[in-house]
Amino acid sequence: MKIYISVDMEGIPGTFNWEHEKVDRPSVRKYMMDHVRQAVEQILAHPQASDIQEITIADSHSNGDNLFYDITALDERITLISGSPRPEYMMPGFDSSYSIVFLLGYHAGTGALKANMDHTYSNSKIQRITINGISMNEALINAAYAGYHGVPVGLVSGDMALYQELLPNMPWLNYVITKEAVAKFAAKNYSALKVEKELRRAVERALDFAEDSLYRFSSPIELEIEFHSTAMADVVSLMPGTTRVDGKSIRYIHDEYGVMFNTLMALITLAYATGI
Repeated sequence: MKIYISVDMEGIPGTFNWEHEKVDRPSVRKYMMDHVRQAVEQILAHPQASDIQEITIADSHSNGDNLFYDITALDERITLISGSPRPEYMMPGFDSSYSIVFLLGYHAGTGALKANMDHTYSNSKIQRITINGISMNEALINAAYAGYHGVPVGLVSGDMALYQELLPNMPWLNYVITKEAVAKFAAKNYSALKVEKELRRAVERALDFAEDSLYRFSSPIELEIEFHSTAMADVVSLMPGTTRVDGKSIRYIHDEYGVMFNTLMALITLAYATGI
């Protein structure tokens, strides 16, 4: 068994806005470490722990420099992926050899009502992302990448708004609610003790889960991105294979989700070339 854990920040208990990360980054890093450590400890305490070959942790927030290497000292089978830019962004090195995926500290997509730090990859660049007409967030996009490889997402943690977005698409999911948004940059964080208890229970349920429910798309896969500015769409539409939909939007179609997944990352990166 191989377990893959992708870690973001905005859904981590104890966090509430990006200014908090700027003025007190040590505490944000601590909250991330605590949440990941609790999940890993519970994995290692599971009856099937001896069957685990590897636990891969991908530090997937911002530049991938948030988690301390110390996390690998919990067990010699733990590896940590850090740094950016990199292929597959929040799912680097992932393939069909893994048995299950955990997405920890994730958040709702751009425009969600009462969602703490809602955005989809870039708060300043992306207004909306759809795949085959479905409004997407980072968790769904990554879950579909896992599904493309035939691997289920067994556990997600994040705020209430993300849970409401995921439930219609992944009703089988083990989900840990860490907080409720009061507004985009204000949150009602649940007790650290409550979240830890729920997280440990959810890890147990996820590892005992017999049904391999997958979230994935049938081909052809149609991606649409609406940017905040026409200038961003101007630059992104230079990518071969894209079609301009309107002033702020582009479309990209491909039969392979793996190709579309990396193309999405490339298109978002191109949007930064405007300097806006």
